This record gives sequence, C-alpha cells and structure tokens, in this order.
Amino acid sequence: MESATRTTDALVEAARTAISARGWDATTMEEIAAAAGVSRMTLHRRGLTREGLLDALRQALVTEERDALWPALTASGSGRERLELALSALCGVSERNLAVLPVLGDDVRDAVWHEPGEGALTRPEFTAPFRRLLEDGAADGSLAPPGDLDELATVLYNQVCWTYRHLRSGHRWTPERAEKAVVELAVRGVSA
Repeated sequence: MESATRTTDALVEAARTAISARGWDATTMEEIAAAAGVSRMTLHRRGLTREGLLDALRQALVTEERDALWPALTASGSGRERLELALSALCGVSERNLAVLPVLGDDVRDAVWHEPGEGALTRPEFTAPFRRLLEDGAADGSLAPPGDLDELATVLYNQVCWTYRHLRSGHRWTPERAEKAVVELAVRGVSA
C-alpha cells in the first residue's frame, strides 16, 4: 500500500465523512477533496490515490486504537479488569468508525487487517495489546486463556470489533447495550 504521509488529518476526516454518507465505492476523490477544502488537482500533485487514502484511514484507525487502549495497558488491576477496559475501548473506537470499518474489512483490502497467507492472523498492530493483557491475566490468575495467545488475540479482536459493529448497524442496538453484550461474553470466554 502507498504511504499515507502526504495525507492530512483534514483529508482523512473528509474521507470518513464522505464514506459515512455514500460508502467507499460511491465516494470520489473529487468529493473528498471538496470536503477537505482542496482541489482534486491538489490531491493529484500530492500523489494521493484511493489506495493511499485507504492506507491513511488504516493508519488513523491504528493510531486511534493505540491511544484508546493505552490506559488499559498501563492501568493497575488484574489482567481481567484491564482486558475489560481494553475491549470497552475497542468498542468506543468501533463506534467512532462504524462507517469506515466495512471499507477496511472488504476482501479486496485484505492487506489492511490480515497477515499474508492461508490461515492468517490479524496483524499484530491491532492484536498485540490483547495478547499482552491475556499474558498478564494468565500470570496473575484472573484469566485462563486457552491455546495459542496470538490466535486468541485475533479471535478476541474480531469477535468484539465486528460483532459490536453488527449489533450497532444491523440490529440498531444502543452503544451501551452492544458494548456490554460483547465485552461480557468475550471476557467470560477467557476467564479463570
């Protein structure tokens, strides 16, 4: 994927807004440029393509998740308590990105989320915090994670992120109801 270094925060926000209104396939670079207050030619001169913008959206999501999960990683408390905090924070990030997540999850854009190859895991930039909290919980006895921690972190991440999104978008549950349901189920599945 093309580097997002030439993409400003204004362009990323403009893209989020346009995607929320019309979806990825229907959104044009012209619309994104206009929403950001620049011309399409400005995007062209910067070398920004749709794929570059997609990479910028992914980078923005990675940064947002990292910032949201940091308090759970550095908090005091058991691994279980901190995992609950982290999964709740992931729900918050998912809420703020309800329209962007399906774009980044499209099979065509597989490289955004997954390592290459068959049986791939979710990229560590998304799952490493959850692996760390599973390790901490196993060490302090508050969690009993079954099996491979990298695989389990992939399952937890996807279970919470995508199920939360589906309950919000498909079932139209409130954010509080969806978060409570997915976090409680996920934590119960790895608890001692």
